[in-house]
Amino acid sequence: MSGSKKMTLRVQSAEGTARVEALDTDATATLFERVYDSLRLTTYGFTLHKDRQRKEEITSSKSRQLRDYSLQHGDMLYLSPVNGAVLFDQPSTSQDTIIKAFEEPSEAGPSTAPTPAAPRQVNIEEDEVDLLLYKCPGTIQRQRDEKLCRHNSKGCCVHCSPLEPWDEGYLKEHNIKHMSFHSYLRKTKSGQFISLDEMSCKIKPGCKEHPPWPRGICSKCQPGAVTLNRQPYRHVDNVLVEHPALVERFLAYWRATGLQRLGLLYGRYEPHPDVPLGVRARVAALYEPPQRCGRDHLALDADPHERLLQQLAAGLGLRCVGWIFTDLLPDDRAKGTVKHLRGVDTHFLSAQECIMAGHYQNLHPNACRHASSGYFGSKFVTVCITGDSKKQVHLEGYQVSGQCQALVRDGVLLPTRDAPDLGYIRDSSSRQYVPDVYYKEKDEYGNEVGVSAKRVPVAYLLVDVPCGVAGAGCVPTFSPAATFPPANRALHHHLQTLRALHQHICAADTFLEAMSDLHVLLYLATNETLPLSLEALQPLLEAVARRDAAAADAWRQQPHFATLEQLARAAADADHDHDSPPRRARRADSEPSAGGAGGGGGAEGAGGAGEVWTCPLCTFHNAARHDACEMCAMPRNAM
Repeated sequence: MSGSKKMTLRVQSAEGTARVEALDTDATATLFERVYDSLRLTTYGFTLHKDRQRKEEITSSKSRQLRDYSLQHGDMLYLSPVNGAVLFDQPSTSQDTIIKAFEEPSEAGPSTAPTPAAPRQVNIEEDEVDLLLYKCPGTIQRQRDEKLCRHNSKGCCVHCSPLEPWDEGYLKEHNIKHMSFHSYLRKTKSGQFISLDEMSCKIKPGCKEHPPWPRGICSKCQPGAVTLNRQPYRHVDNVLVEHPALVERFLAYWRATGLQRLGLLYGRYEPHPDVPLGVRARVAALYEPPQRCGRDHLALDADPHERLLQQLAAGLGLRCVGWIFTDLLPDDRAKGTVKHLRGVDTHFLSAQECIMAGHYQNLHPNACRHASSGYFGSKFVTVCITGDSKKQVHLEGYQVSGQCQALVRDGVLLPTRDAPDLGYIRDSSSRQYVPDVYYKEKDEYGNEVGVSAKRVPVAYLLVDVPCGVAGAGCVPTFSPAATFPPANRALHHHLQTLRALHQHICAADTFLEAMSDLHVLLYLATNETLPLSLEALQPLLEAVARRDAAAADAWRQQPHFATLEQLARAAADADHDHDSPPRRARRADSEPSAGGAGGGGGAEGAGGAGEVWTCPLCTFHNAARHDACEMCAMPRNAM
């Protein structure tokens, strides 16, 4: 080549120095390739510098030449790894460490070498409801139409032939907004093999044609642009709460404090009779994890009993099927109405709530035989308790789409401060590459056009799930008359104690009814006085699951529970003897506060000389120096 000068460059690394032949007109990317081959490196995750202080870097480029960096024959270049990459083969180095060289610093490396497609997991344990639906024909049977059909009762024509489960006319006629997931599988499959892959917004690891991001990226490893579409199917078609007492018990906290509350729904999945090949989430219990509540916010704390609760639920044939939260503001206390906050004009779920829903759905993936990874989507549901257009408390059910799950899983979707109905797409940085995100909207001419957006309407990510409460004919898993306080409530008369356990057992008609409560079973295993092991509780769990009163009574005679029951009886007697006088005094003292000029003034006067004041909500006696109730955190002059 005319005008080109041949030169030899020395490259110094941790393993020694190597010589590389090159022309001054070669692209710097060619130099990186020759260094890779000469030193027998395992990755392109390295940089080259002209000085030991690593200030003059030579970047890998196909357009820049070596002469642009004023390199001369015999110059020394210094090689260093990027982000701790392992450049040389080492006998003790696992393949996991090598793969990490291609990934972002915050990513966790896979356990095996990267391949173009994730290995198909053969031994995926699918849900029982899915196994049942795979065996169902799924077609919608129709009766002979007397007006249109011209054949006898044994014939069939286009007017009475069975419909496919995804038939749009049938779904619209029966007000079914989304087809079921199994209907979607039948429609997509159409007699052929299908493979489902979840969307990914991350750079594919293992590309050796360039240094890792942010120094290089190519079409092979770059994630494609994302176009948000409304999901036409849903994994769960209905949420059924077994009895109204579940919701009322949950709302008792908001009614006592005015603070919002979050809970986890425990139940099972079952076929839904009203939707072709549909799935219904049947809610049997509601558990409130440790949390810090406010009037407009919630914050979850670590739950030390999470694993134990899951084991207890599994012993009853239950699992966590969703989460529920309140968004309630009182409107008219006399009428018991609440404000209408959510709707078409405002928002159904905020961006932060969508991110939370996506996080939960990622924690509970749906096993699917047609997915290349073994999992696709999620059956985990979201239920919001809010006010409807008539200002009455009602339930709204949702799921977020698989696209939203991917955006949340890959850390792309963020909440916004000023607009709850909009989510923000993270900007690309040196630590993370973020693909372009589009959504479709109609322009001034009525045409659908793709819009590149940083602020995305979360309505594109939502899937409606009807939610309701079962009628009187439903046989609940647990007793609707349970009076034992739920866990993690720091409120007067809401504390789990031995006295409360004794009162709960005495109030129940039978011992089986008293034990048919998830909160009671969890308290038996976690109380500080005499906790019972899972092995000791297993016969009781089986009796509750089978509704076997005789087996429950037999378990009651076991020494471990007989001792705990005796301690509960003694605690109830002791508390009654100790608390009776203060209770009478409290009722007498609290009478003047009801007719006083204000809730705070009357309660404070009841204590006498300002020594104590009574909370107007929970009636707890507080010292005069406290401005908020020690028991329920209600401000002193809140009412």
